[in-house]
Amino acid sequence: MEFDLTEEQRLIQDTVRSFVDERVLPNAIENDLEHRLDMEVIEGMAELGLLGIVIPEEHGGAGLDFVAEALACEEIERGEAAFRTLISVHVGLNSLSLLRYATEEQKQRYLAPQARGEKLACFGLTEPGAGSDVASMRSTARREGETYVLNGQKNWISYATVADHQLVFAKTDPEAKHKGISAFIVEREWPGVSTRETEHKLGVWAGSTGELFFENVGVPAENLVGEEGQGFEIAMYGLDQGRFTVAAGACGVIRACLERSVEYARERETFGQAIGRYQFVQDMIAEMVLGYETSKLLVMQAAWLKNEGRRNTRETSLAKWHATESAFRAAHLAIQVHGAYGYSSEYGIERYFRNARAPIIYEGTTQIHKLMQAEHALGYRNLNGRGGEVSPLAAWAPTLAQAR
Repeated sequence: MEFDLTEEQRLIQDTVRSFVDERVLPNAIENDLEHRLDMEVIEGMAELGLLGIVIPEEHGGAGLDFVAEALACEEIERGEAAFRTLISVHVGLNSLSLLRYATEEQKQRYLAPQARGEKLACFGLTEPGAGSDVASMRSTARREGETYVLNGQKNWISYATVADHQLVFAKTDPEAKHKGISAFIVEREWPGVSTRETEHKLGVWAGSTGELFFENVGVPAENLVGEEGQGFEIAMYGLDQGRFTVAAGACGVIRACLERSVEYARERETFGQAIGRYQFVQDMIAEMVLGYETSKLLVMQAAWLKNEGRRNTRETSLAKWHATESAFRAAHLAIQVHGAYGYSSEYGIERYFRNARAPIIYEGTTQIHKLMQAEHALGYRNLNGRGGEVSPLAAWAPTLAQAR
């Protein structure tokens, strides 16, 4: 079992770490408080190849592996959640879905410029009445000759107002539930497409979250991704990719809280000694260490499976659930270690707390992931789909699979 990183993986880790220290953290608190999306940071991410990090070179990407992507996401979210969110939706949800399901013509027209960072992309799945229950979506796409007429609304879409390309899901057969969903590539500038920024969020103030509106939008039939009725499969595949980056980014939150808390606990003194000498403070530090290392191991297990080309829905779900909950817990503890300073925007700790709340909801709530894990274990859900393969470390899996 190899735990060491390759030279290439260490290089991307060091490069992104330096980028965050030099370009993200110095302005992170100010950008957050002013609700400002720093497009220069996004341009810098594109220059580093992060917007196509796991996309093959022949499609404009950097061609790196999923361990490298995880390391990059951790470093980015150590600085600011908004920019890791971009990797999640642009790379994980959108570009990797196109890589698997798009035609060669679609890849050349849409995927390649996304991978090079020339165009930004988002993922239009969630609706006001359809979140965890994807099949209840009301957006429709009616075929008329060589065009689909798209109508509907999407909300809580990261980068909705700035993304050039949208991967939008709508029902082509409203009576078929999830089997009637199809996927389309939509351009923001097309007639009938409009967007609106979502205001008054709890966190991720330095990012973009918005709504998509479609009013009789004419989508060329050639922009259908996959086949009619394949949209649910495409969406679930994309979520596997996006959830992975969410889990990896959560490790960055835990690490940031741990590093800042350790530094503060060494310097801050009460009753004649550093607060790090008190066992209650040590208990909080120890919890952060446990949260970080267990989350990182689960993320790297999923990364290994992805690199091996194995189905990893269960493992990615487990990593996302555990890491996001651990990140929120670490941020809570970090505020406690810092006391009143942790509650103040001056130190930036409360920013991690606010930003860490959303990932527990999006790309599958904690409750959805608990349900998935329990149904896998009970045999009510095929282990990782039809194949039934799981991580080799999961020694319980063969027994449960047989019991089914």
